[in-house]
Amino acid sequence: MENEETFNWLDPFSSVDLGIADSADGVKQWAISNRDVIQPIKQVFNELVVAIDTSLNAVPPTLMLILLVLIAWQAAGSRTAIIVGVALTCLGLLSPDAWGLAMTTLAIVIAAVVVCFVIGLPLGILAAKNDTFEKMLRPVLDTMQTIPAFVYLVPVVMLVGIGNVSGVIVTIIFALPPLIRLTSLGIRGVNPSVVEAARAFGASPRQILFKVELPLATPTILAGVNQTIMLSLSMVVIASMISVKGLGNEVLRAMGRLDAGKAIVGGLGIVILAIVLDRISQGMGQSGRERGHRHWWQGGPVGLALRMTGPKNETTPPAAQATAKPET
Repeated sequence: MENEETFNWLDPFSSVDLGIADSADGVKQWAISNRDVIQPIKQVFNELVVAIDTSLNAVPPTLMLILLVLIAWQAAGSRTAIIVGVALTCLGLLSPDAWGLAMTTLAIVIAAVVVCFVIGLPLGILAAKNDTFEKMLRPVLDTMQTIPAFVYLVPVVMLVGIGNVSGVIVTIIFALPPLIRLTSLGIRGVNPSVVEAARAFGASPRQILFKVELPLATPTILAGVNQTIMLSLSMVVIASMISVKGLGNEVLRAMGRLDAGKAIVGGLGIVILAIVLDRISQGMGQSGRERGHRHWWQGGPVGLALRMTGPKNETTPPAAQATAKPET
């Protein structure tokens, strides 16, 4: 007779097998046999990344540096623009290849953040408006934020393969939850009396959303964008394990060869890029009070250009002065 394994109450887990590993192998086989279904999605992401990467690398480094400094000046002020200019200059001086690798990393981050914004903003608005949907979404977001980042690599590689597209998809999944949460939090945090006043004046729900709630929740939403950018940058480094190009791949190759010089160059490049993106995104999230109660276009290079080209305050014309009656 064959020895049958008996159930042990003191060690129940050794005699129970739910077949999870076999089910995972089945998912893998399904993914391999249905890769043709995934190819159109992969092509879209690939074209997006290639277009952004080509555009960033087509601009000469000096012009790109000036453009990023101007964006920082417009978004966060002259002090941040100086910090960004110094940081990017240091990045370019790290090594001859550092600037090109940084632009590739920036392209992947931009592609991931754009898709996160397109997906996360509507989901955040829906979560703010529907309590049932928010309760259903909360455990999903909790799971997405607590799963280790490396775990995301396996299913994406099974479905899509390795390369920059996989890196973008992994980054989107990893960096999406903060934007959804903070969008919902920002809209829910709008003063109810303001919403009631808009409703009393006859505003429709759509007008209340776009003209009252979203403008008032913009600082919180942009804080979510800032968190998404930072998580995207950190995930791009981890995604270098699946052949994602950029500074993260440089660090990974340096670790494999024990090349301290390249590891330092790649690591410092990532830190500098994170500082630049963090300062610019934080500046975009400034409230009207922090901007001196001015519109975004009234400061920075745009405001300077408007002041230089706009109409000047003229004094009283000579003809008017001649006809004016003298004071007695």
